[in-house]
Amino acid sequence: VQLQASGGGLVQAGDSLRLSCAASGRSGNILLMGWFRQAPGKEREFVGAITWAGGDTLYADSVKGRFTISRDNAKNSVFLQMNSLKSEDTAVYYCAAMTVGRNKYDYWGQGTQVTVSS
Repeated sequence: VQLQASGGGLVQAGDSLRLSCAASGRSGNILLMGWFRQAPGKEREFVGAITWAGGDTLYADSVKGRFTISRDNAKNSVFLQMNSLKSEDTAVYYCAAMTVGRNKYDYWGQGTQVTVSS
């Protein structure tokens, strides 16, 4: 499975941004797609995830109510809609895939930078 993340950029606090992650290869084996982020000097943290088949979602408390994950199975893509962005949302955002039979995210995209100016 190959993942390609895109959509990052420089925005102001309160703005919105939508990230995309396109999957290719053996995408039929995907069970779960997740979004993670890593700010400078900090550990990578979980942002949210969506089940590939059912579309059930889970979010970190820090983004709940502001971020929404969706998917388009026909396009093998997942999206991270980020609203009401804050300066603390500044990070490199990564998408990741967990495949059937695995209990960890084995496949990672290259990351896309999101910078929120206050």
